[in-house]
Amino acid sequence: MALVLAAARGCCCLRALRRQQWNQLQRFVKWASTTGRHNIEKILIANRGEIACRVMRTAKKMGVKSVAVYSEADRNSMHVAMADEAFCIGPAPSQQSYLAMEKIIQVARVSAAQAIHPGYGFLSENTEFAELCKQEGIIFIGPPSSAIRDMGIKSTSKAIMSAAGVPVVEGYHGEDQSDECLKDHAKRIGYPVMIKAVRGGGGKGMRIAHSEKEFLDQLESARREAKKSFNDDAMLIEKFVDNPRHVEVQVFGDQHGNAVHLFERDCSVQRRHQKIIEEAPGPGINSEVRKRLGEAAVKAAKAVNYVGAGTVEFIMDSRHNFYFMEMNTRLQVEHPVTEMITGTDLVEWQLRVAAGEKLPLMQEEILLRGHAFEARIYAEDPNNNFMPGAGPLLHLSTPPPDSFTRIETGVRQGDEVSVHYDPMIAKLVVWAEDRQAALRKLRYSLHRYNIVGLSTNIDFLLSLSGHPQFEAGNVHTNFIPQHHDELFPTKKATPPEVMCQAALGLILKEKMQTDAFRDQSDDKFSPFASSTGRRINICYTRKLSLLDGENVVDIAVSYNQGGSYNMQIQDKTFLISGEIVNEDDTVYLRSSVNGTVCKSRLVILDNTIYLFFPEGSAQVGLPVPKYLSAVSSVGMQSGAVAPMTGTVEKVFVKAGDKVQIGDPLMVMIAMKMEHTIRAPKAGVIKKVNFQEGGQANRHAPLVEFVDEEAESK
Repeated sequence: MALVLAAARGCCCLRALRRQQWNQLQRFVKWASTTGRHNIEKILIANRGEIACRVMRTAKKMGVKSVAVYSEADRNSMHVAMADEAFCIGPAPSQQSYLAMEKIIQVARVSAAQAIHPGYGFLSENTEFAELCKQEGIIFIGPPSSAIRDMGIKSTSKAIMSAAGVPVVEGYHGEDQSDECLKDHAKRIGYPVMIKAVRGGGGKGMRIAHSEKEFLDQLESARREAKKSFNDDAMLIEKFVDNPRHVEVQVFGDQHGNAVHLFERDCSVQRRHQKIIEEAPGPGINSEVRKRLGEAAVKAAKAVNYVGAGTVEFIMDSRHNFYFMEMNTRLQVEHPVTEMITGTDLVEWQLRVAAGEKLPLMQEEILLRGHAFEARIYAEDPNNNFMPGAGPLLHLSTPPPDSFTRIETGVRQGDEVSVHYDPMIAKLVVWAEDRQAALRKLRYSLHRYNIVGLSTNIDFLLSLSGHPQFEAGNVHTNFIPQHHDELFPTKKATPPEVMCQAALGLILKEKMQTDAFRDQSDDKFSPFASSTGRRINICYTRKLSLLDGENVVDIAVSYNQGGSYNMQIQDKTFLISGEIVNEDDTVYLRSSVNGTVCKSRLVILDNTIYLFFPEGSAQVGLPVPKYLSAVSSVGMQSGAVAPMTGTVEKVFVKAGDKVQIGDPLMVMIAMKMEHTIRAPKAGVIKKVNFQEGGQANRHAPLVEFVDEEAESK
């Protein structure tokens, strides 16, 4: 057992409350002190990463001890360090650790935890786990298992909502799961249709079939992913609404029959059916529609005697007609935006309601103030179909958190984003008095969120949040494909002024190293202790070659008296000066380029110079000598390679098979997602290097084949 003590952090949104909201909180504290409750002194968080850290912060604020569980891959993770106690529960695969119910219950027994908070994902919507907790006399911080069961099975939830008078979208939710039955219903409903896993959420086990021709392929893919994620491959078919909005309502119920809503969130902008930017309240939604949304959500919660935090999700058309889609019986990833606009701590509400208390506030006491955004920062490559990635966070600097800015994360600089789990690095949450002010705050904060070591979606989030249609609030689930060209513009050459700043950063870093060598050396006049470039009677010009992507940029650097430089790129000359400074453990480059002063964060790692400006970022490479870069690329040229580290789930080919360009070769599972590896060209399979269940590293040759022409000779 590892025992780690950590300091408590208060609610960062508290100081943003108006006087009226503060008075409400004071009344709540007075009320809570006189209300009987169960004695919850220690909780186990059956989760990892960001949400585990989030729950622990509130637990510490309330004086409740926290117990962490962790896999072998998470031994040195942030949530383990934050917990009062931590227990290892198995190997990295979630089926052997975070989804192992008996192991988690055993830890609860050993640690004497009175309650279990499931977070989101993993076991948070698992009926069997909620029942197991009840049998063991452990409080499950969530709804009753009956509500999880009824709402977790989408076909059942649709029937319940329809009976309760909540509008639902047309679809098939029956028990006959044969291919022909599902295909017939899809034809009856009319293409395009949405194929969705009956259990689960988060975009897992969800596909769109645009025609009958592709239906069975999409169905099989959805089933595989659902089985992997939820251990259940039952599917439902729904009519796909073109360009809908995804609007959801936060609801909360207690054990005394009370239920309230805390207004809506708009989560329309998505990729791979997963949310990327959420906001509250929904843009363009008037008070009348907001009232009807809230009433429908509360009606849905009461229909299943809901207790705790839940989210009722709707799809909304262009005329603001909305239809029940599903109910998530847990705390949502995007709950902080609701907390920001209502001045609440929903995790505290969860713990108090689980202890038997009444809701802290009734409906008329819940006020909506201002606007909030949440941007999910992922380890992924937006330019490669948002392919998730894993790797170390070699450099991580964030905007400072305050009353209006929250950094929800479970990682620190030096940590590894693991291939075994979700690739989310953090959630950046901001609040302001209105939507435009909040959007400015979001963009300002994204510019100050700098990561080196792996690909992230930060630049894409900046492009997305700055799009004119997003600024206008014209959002829908097809936003990214519709505005693809604007969101993924052709990469332009790095401006020569930025290349000069990169060269300056490199030169100043070299100077710092030689100065340090001189201070430590007995020979102060050693040529290795000088990088000034000064020559007697000679004007010294240094040739520097830097990489702008694949392009080599040659820079002629002349060293001037006084520490300035003349830099020439092609026929342009720039006068450069500057210094490297360290502020709050962050390295900055202060530079002047032809009189224009600029300050940027500077990171030099692995033959790359990273510059982070207020208006963007740049990566400039250092050429690697040929004798160091002579790595064989035969495998990459003669077959298909792994786009990321992951597990081979399914193999479709064998040696001797003929394939055409685009034919599926394998299915890989990485970071909770399924990826189909397709043939890059036509040919004959020569060798399959991985079998089902095998682990493949990024860029590993998966399949080798020869061209058909070569085979025929």
